[in-house]
Parts: sequence; C-alpha cells; structure tokens
Amino acid sequence: MTVVSALMVIFTQPAHAENKEEEQPLITVTVQGSRENKTGVASSANTGTVTGEQLAARTVYRAAEVLEAVPGLIVSQHSGEGKANQFYLRGFNLDHGTDLRTSVDGMLVNQRSHGHGQGWTDLNFLIPELISKVEYRKGPYYAPEGDFASAGTAAIIYADQLEQGIASIGVGQNGFRRGLLADSPEVGDGRLLYALEMLNNDGPFTAPDAYRKRSAVLRYSEGNEGNQFHVSLMAYRGQWNATDQIPQRAVSSGALGRFDTIDTTDGGNSHRYSLSGAWQRSGGGTSSLVNAYLVHNELDLYSNFTYFLDDPVNGDQFNQQDRRTSLGLQARHALTGSLSGHASETVFGVQAESDNIFNGLFNTVARRRLAATRADHIVETSAAVFMENTTRWSPAFRTVAGIRADAYRFRVDSDNPLNSGKARDGIVSPKLNLIYAPHARTEYYLNLGTGFHSNDARGTTIRVDPKDPATPADRVPALARSRGIEAGVRSEILPGMQSSLSVYQLNLDSELVFVGDAGNTEAGRPSRRSGFEFNHYYKPAKWLTIDTDLAYARARFTDGDPAGRHIPGAVEGVASVALAIDNVGPYTAALQLRYFGSRPLIEDNSVRSRSTATVNGRIGYRITPTLRIELEGFNLTNRRASAIDYYYESRLADEPIGSATADIHFHPIESRSFRLFLTANF
Repeated sequence: MTVVSALMVIFTQPAHAENKEEEQPLITVTVQGSRENKTGVASSANTGTVTGEQLAARTVYRAAEVLEAVPGLIVSQHSGEGKANQFYLRGFNLDHGTDLRTSVDGMLVNQRSHGHGQGWTDLNFLIPELISKVEYRKGPYYAPEGDFASAGTAAIIYADQLEQGIASIGVGQNGFRRGLLADSPEVGDGRLLYALEMLNNDGPFTAPDAYRKRSAVLRYSEGNEGNQFHVSLMAYRGQWNATDQIPQRAVSSGALGRFDTIDTTDGGNSHRYSLSGAWQRSGGGTSSLVNAYLVHNELDLYSNFTYFLDDPVNGDQFNQQDRRTSLGLQARHALTGSLSGHASETVFGVQAESDNIFNGLFNTVARRRLAATRADHIVETSAAVFMENTTRWSPAFRTVAGIRADAYRFRVDSDNPLNSGKARDGIVSPKLNLIYAPHARTEYYLNLGTGFHSNDARGTTIRVDPKDPATPADRVPALARSRGIEAGVRSEILPGMQSSLSVYQLNLDSELVFVGDAGNTEAGRPSRRSGFEFNHYYKPAKWLTIDTDLAYARARFTDGDPAGRHIPGAVEGVASVALAIDNVGPYTAALQLRYFGSRPLIEDNSVRSRSTATVNGRIGYRITPTLRIELEGFNLTNRRASAIDYYYESRLADEPIGSATADIHFHPIESRSFRLFLTANF
C-alpha cells in the first residue's frame, strides 16, 4: 500500500478548539456521498481517495480507465487493447507509465528496464468490480513514494469482501462480450474472495483487435481495517491484434479508412501471475504494516510504426519481448507521541525490489523473426528507507516532513559484450508539507519536495549503438531528479460540497528515457512544468452527484536547444464533468464529458494535435432487489477524433524507395458503441 493514511494517526480539531494537542483523539475519516473528506488528513490539495461507489458510477471502455477518476488524468491507447495504455497528467505524456507510480494492493505495477518502455504499466489484469478505492497523490512531496512518483501516484486497493456476490454478463457492438463471477463467502475465521472474468473485444477496426482477456483473483483475508492480514493470488492472460497509428496523409488521400491498418500482423500477447500478502497491526499508539509480493510478467509485442522506411522489402515490423520475475517487500512502523509538547507521529519504512529480466528487440516480418537487434539479461535491485513526521504545532497549523534514501544496482549481460556491465546509483529526497487551517473545514497547503525516476538499466552500461555497433553511444545517469513546489487550498465548508485549487511547478534535471522501439537510450533535456488544477465535488441532492475537474499545464524544455522548447506530446488542458444519478426509484444514470486538449507534437510547436471531447453515459434499471440491467454508451456524439497523435517520418509501400515523409500519425477514438449488461447479486 502506498498511502500513508493507512498507517498514520493524524490529530485534528477545528481551529476554535482548546490547545490540548497531547489529548486530541484519533479520528476516523468521514464520508460525504462517494468522496472521502480529506480535511485534517491530507497534506496537499492534490491528495484524495476515489471510493468504490464513485468508481461504480463511471463508465469505462477499458480497465485502466478507472484511473480517469483521478482528477486531471487521461488514459488513452494507440494500439491493440491488450497493450499497456498511454497516460497523461500534469503536462506529461507519461507514455506507458513513467513518472506515474501505480500499484495494486501494494504491488508496484510499473516495470523497470522494460523491453518496450521504462515504467511500463499494464493494468489490463484489473477487474474493476473488485476495486474498493483508488488513493492518489500528485507531486514529489511524500516520503513513502519513490521511483516514478514525480507527476503522481495511484494506489488501487482491492476489497477483502464484497457486499454481495456478482454474476454478470455483457454483450455489445464490435464483438464485445464479457462475463464475471465473483463472491466472498466466509471460510473459517475469514473470507475467501474469488473472481473470474472473461472478455472478448474486437473494436471498430477493419482488422479486428480480437482481444481475449482471462483474469482471475483468489484472496483470503481475516480481521478488520486496523488489524488484519490477507493473501492473494492473481492471474491474467491476454492476446490481441493491433491497429497501430496510421499516417494522416493516407487517410486524407482515401488510401486508408480511419479504422484501417497497414500491417495486419501487429499485435501481441501477455500474461501476469502474482502472489501477494499483507499483515497489519495497530494499537497502543503504534501501527505496523508488512507487504510482500512475487510477480511474473511476460510480453511478446509486434509493432510497425514506420511501415517500409528502414526495410523496403520486408517492412519495419519489430518484436519486443520482456520476461521478468519481480520480488518486492515493504514494511512500515508508526509511532505516536509528542514533539516539544505537541502531538506528533513518525512513520519509519523500508522498501526493496529485485527484478530478474530477460528482454530483446528483433526485426520481424508477419511475426517471423529475421534478425536480432539486441538481447539482454538484466538484474535490477533497489532498496530504500524513509521517515515521515507529522506534528500539530497548534490547532490551526501542522507539518508533514520527510526524507527518503534510495539505492540502485544494475547488472546487464548483453548479447554484445560492449554493452554489458554493472552500475550503481543513489539519491536522497527531502520533503516538506505545511498545512494551515484558519477555519474549520478549510485548509491551505504549501508543498516542497524532490523525487526521481530511474532510467533503463541498459542505458547505464551502453557503449555502442545496438543497431550500428560501429557507432559509439553515450551512457546515461541511472536516476534523474525532480524538484517540485506547490500551493493549494481545500474547502469543505458547505455540506456535500468539496473544492480544491492548486498551482504547481515541477523541474526535471533530465527526461532521460530508454527508447524501446529503437533499442537505445536518448539523453533527454531538462524541463519545467507549471500549471493549476481545480477539482469540485458537489452533492446538491441525495440523488445527484456532480464531479468537475479542470487542469492546465505549461511544459517547456529549459535549455537553449534551437530545435525549440516545447515538449512533444505534453498535454495542456484537461477537463471532465461527471454526473451521477441514484436513489431515484429503480433507476440509475451517469453522464461524463471528457476533454483532452491540444498538444505540441514537435519542439518548435509548428505541428499540434487537435483537442478531443467525448461523452460517455450509462442508464440502469433495477428489475428486482437482486437483478439489474444497464446500458452503457461510449462516444455518444460519434466524434471523429484522435485518441493519440504523433509526428515523425515514415514511408508507405507505394512511396519512392529512400523517401521519408514527416506526418501526423494518429490512432482514432472508437466510434459510438453500446454495451448491455445483466447483473445478478446473490
């Protein structure tokens, strides 16, 4: 678990209370509607919890879109459904997960030194009905959060127990079919939760995605929130075809339709198996948590983004393979007491992970291997210690100060001995959060901190270009530091209404990333992002909930490169308005407007993507107390827009050999479609 509130004891009182900090009681977070009240608990304006009730009110086209409940976060896709999604947050094109630390039940999902991209975050294994909450934080201000947490963190927590068993079947357009069976009966002194999901989806594409998902969970738990343990087994397998991004020029000329593809053999398959457990005890002013996990992941991915640019005969398809076993451990211990006569709590923690990785990059045609670009065995290990102290200095003022130290070790055994080697690196990250509450249920925040993201291990030992061994390649630092500052306010004065506003700035020493598509490392440039976020939750009536999120970010490189200062793909404006209707007899309904703003596609900002706005909705009817039917609709206005855009050079088969055309390459959003679900509870 990545959220300190699971362990922390935070002392709160309204501003007019007597100054008796050492006698202030432990409080339980109250809940208004579907969003948890965070005044007196949060250390920034951008810390929050999305509850299971709120998640259930939203429509999701794909499993990872549950993270769009995090204000300002966009989830997209540029390939087949089984591939890890693209994420956008705070002026970042996070690619497949870099700088967004994501965990499920304490298991880090980001995969380090991945064959396709650093921080690869594949959430296709999720079963949304099992999620009890999503806890999120933004910025590098929290001592328990380490690698990949510069833009933010999202901790997905599965339930130990379901209120009722679930049997659900769903059918829809574009070959969509889904079945789910889940329950959590009592077994012995605890509960045994089980779930099995089977999903098929072709999508609107001319060459169907043929996505096949099989996912299962088995979990045994005992105890309550403060004193408990659980052990979980999870399994997932997926396979798919892929309609990767296509060039705008081919669509404009009529050579391709919006849902056509160029290489019909693109696609892949993956699987994930995990064993995890957590133990928690609290009482007598202390609290302890231990979480451990073992995860095995495999990915076999075939892509072709440039078509016939490099190889006019066979085409440019390539295969990326990644097979790894990851072992992780986290432990925390919290102590409450006093500091100079003021109520105080200190959390001590340790974290460790070891990844044993085999990955490779190969030239292929129709998924048949032609040649190897590189193949590597990587062992990457890390360990961290952290401390975080919360002290209430007065009824209106408290601080949360922390520090963490991370150490990394890399060993790369490459098929080219020149690119083999070992490397080490470490980093210390201080954090400070100041919270002032002059009025009851209103708080002001000032946050400062440093963080980092790790880079691909292969970049730390590289000497020559894998594609051209005669060309030297520059090594890169293992860890890239980030520095953030943020000011914000959160107010919950009116019953049923919660609002937060923040402004921030985040600097990165380098946007160093390993480019999995090329098999080498590019040294990125220093950058700065600044922006604001406004989040507003309102429950004007028992039957109506309104969520409004607005965000804007300005992202720029900070050096003087003549290519330009704009960061390609950096999202600028993001907005979401979601309405949820419940408690209206047997009816329920939801409607969501999602706006994904324009983005620069090259450094001089001369080429930009267009903005995308979509509307999704759901209407449900409860036939009996245990049986309901729901209709979900996606892209209700049938917008012809892009899910994602890139700008680079490519060559089509009928274009002159040796030519290279720079063009916008896009993946379309799915056309309007509907899905019908029948769900029985037992």
